[in-house]
Formats: sequence, structure tokens, C-alpha cells
Amino acid sequence: MRKITKSLDLVKQEIEKLKGQNIKMQVNLGRKKLVNYEGVVEDIYNSVFVVSITSEKKVAPPLAPNESKMANLVEVYSQPKKLSYSFCDVLCGDVKIAIKK
Repeated sequence: MRKITKSLDLVKQEIEKLKGQNIKMQVNLGRKKLVNYEGVVEDIYNSVFVVSITSEKKVAPPLAPNESKMANLVEVYSQPKKLSYSFCDVLCGDVKIAIKK
């Protein structure tokens, strides 16, 4: 069980500060599957926030122990794709957000 080091209100305040800024996100899909996104925080609601995605990079684990790691797949969208996440996802560590430099 994970220790909660922040409150949900604090996470929401931090994401509100990121509204309109370019960010990098790392989303844990489970079973060693990670997806890295770049985008902009567009809207913030009571329990979720919406991110407009500009690029996506999927990181796949190797299929067999002797197989080398698969190459990262990079997709760039002409029209931004929108995804929504809850503040609980950030609090639990399934979604990590950083400002893009």
C-alpha cells in the first residue's frame, strides 16, 4: 500500500497552475506499459482535468528475456487528441506531470 504524501486539494492546485502550459506526462498503463505524452492542460473540472495531446511515445517492454527492447513508437497528431485524467491518478503516481522545457 502506498503512503499518501499530498492531499487531493494540493494536487488540484498544482495542476491548476499548469493550465495553458506545455507539459510532459508519463502514464502507467500497468504490466510495465508506459506512455509518454506531450501536450497542454486545457480544462480543469471538479474531479478530472483534460489534456490536449500533441505527441505520444509508447514504451513497450521486451517480449522475451533474450529479445532486445522494442523501439519507441512516436506519433505526432495534426489535430490534438484530448485525454482526461482524475486527480487521484496523479495522487497515486499512475500519472506523472512535468513542465516541458
